[in-house]
Amino acid sequence: MSAISTTQKRGADWLGTARLRPTRQRVALAGLLVGDGEDRHVTAESLYAAACEGGEKVSLATVYNTLRAFCDAGLLREITVDGSKSYFDTNTSNHPHFYWEETATLTDAPEGELEISRLPDAPEGAEIVKVDVVIRLRQR
Repeated sequence: MSAISTTQKRGADWLGTARLRPTRQRVALAGLLVGDGEDRHVTAESLYAAACEGGEKVSLATVYNTLRAFCDAGLLREITVDGSKSYFDTNTSNHPHFYWEETATLTDAPEGELEISRLPDAPEGAEIVKVDVVIRLRQR
């Protein structure tokens, strides 16, 4: 089995876990996200660039729509930085992140070192769904 077919198979299997229809474009993008078995953080723009470099014919709008569908299906976790820049994480577990200001990249932070001892009460009629922790870093 070639590396490309292995990547596509992993992508298709990943889609199957969420019962998403494995269209050609979804399988191609899923393969880029999880095909090597490694977790990653991507932006729509970086995934679009990787798809184009790989010879995939896909529009940026399709990448955005596909990432949204993957998030809605629980396959990806969206992390927003600065209220406007979205990163998509293939590791959907609750864990903190480092945001590297110089390179505008997001990486996992060691979750065993983070301790949140108390959260404020949610307003009446609301419940806390998740807590995103993004620790901003810059080189000294």
